[in-house]
Amino acid sequence: MSRYVDATMAYGDVAALLIPSLPGRMRAAEVAGRLDGLMLTGSPSNLDPALYGEEIGDAPGPFDAARDGMTADLIKAMLDLGKPVFGICRGFQEINVAFGGTLRRDTSSSSDLIDHHAPEDVSFEAMFDHVHAVKLMRGGVLERAFGVQAAVVNSVHYQGVDRLGEGLSVEALSEDDLVEAFSATVNGAPVLAVQWHPEWKPAQNRQSQIFFEVFGRALRGAPLVA
Repeated sequence: MSRYVDATMAYGDVAALLIPSLPGRMRAAEVAGRLDGLMLTGSPSNLDPALYGEEIGDAPGPFDAARDGMTADLIKAMLDLGKPVFGICRGFQEINVAFGGTLRRDTSSSSDLIDHHAPEDVSFEAMFDHVHAVKLMRGGVLERAFGVQAAVVNSVHYQGVDRLGEGLSVEALSEDDLVEAFSATVNGAPVLAVQWHPEWKPAQNRQSQIFFEVFGRALRGAPLVA
């Protein structure tokens, strides 16, 4: 899924280093010191519920234990060094869990939520045409960066935030009050993550471009919002 790397490099004006999910072969600490920041991408896989204290039970897979282990260690290693950590979709969920939060696994089927995923029988392109509105928190990073108080975002996820991680501040809420973005500052380093997919056709979406521009600013130690 090169779209994550391509969008980050193009609009963040950064170089990229892909980190393999091979925790048995390398440690996060070996690479963290070489990086200016970390972007955790989306993925078809879901987090193992055991990571937030629940049993797999009927939790939908696929799972990726190697990625679970590597990203958890990378988040800690980067923040220990005071380096920025950003996330998209699965990355957003990984950060929430790393901060002690939990996930719900019914965002496309719960009676108290809007559908956060398109029907399963639609095309890949049509999945990303599934959108909804979000409210941006006044004074938040995204509200100041986008220059608006509401946005329309694509929605391609079966899991979402249940309990928000400790120290994370809400940046955006969907109309059913599900957390769609959050931020934090740890050891002077910014943390920013979104549940939606700014890497999907960013040339057609100025707000998506801005998300990656903010990441580039973070890597350079500049204020997130000019």
